[in-house]
Amino acid sequence: MAARVQLVAIIGAVILLFVVLEMVRRRRLMERYALLWLLCALVLVGLASWRSGLLHVSRVIGIIYPPNALFFIAFGFVLLLLLHFSTAVSRLSDQTKVLAQRLALLEERVSHAERRPAMGEEADEEFEPVASGHGRRFVSSD
Repeated sequence: MAARVQLVAIIGAVILLFVVLEMVRRRRLMERYALLWLLCALVLVGLASWRSGLLHVSRVIGIIYPPNALFFIAFGFVLLLLLHFSTAVSRLSDQTKVLAQRLALLEERVSHAERRPAMGEEADEEFEPVASGHGRRFVSSD
C-alpha cells in the first residue's frame, strides 16, 4: 500500500516538474514564478523517492503515516505559493491604479493642448498646471 502511494507521489511530482518546465519553455510562465514551482516539485520528488528521509520528516512533524507527511508538505507549499501570488496581485493592482491616474493626467494635458490653439491667435497667454483636489487643472498666469 505504501509503495503504491509512494509511486503515485513520485509520478505526480515528476509530472508537475515537466509541466512547469514546458510552461517556461513556451513562455506561459515567467521564470521568477517558475522557480517556486520547481522548488516545490523537486522537494516533493526528493521526499517521495527518499523513503527514510520522508519517514524522518514525518516523525519530526508528528505524522504517523509518512505519505500523509508528503501531502502535508505539498499543502504547505501550495499555501506559500498562494501567499506569494496574493502579494504579487496586490502589487500589480497598486501599479495599475497609479498608471490609470497618470494616464488621466496625460489625457487632460493633451485635451488642454488641443483646445489652446482654438482660442484664437490673439490669445497668447501662458498656462501652467496647478494642483487641485481632482488632479491638475490649468489656469492663466495673468
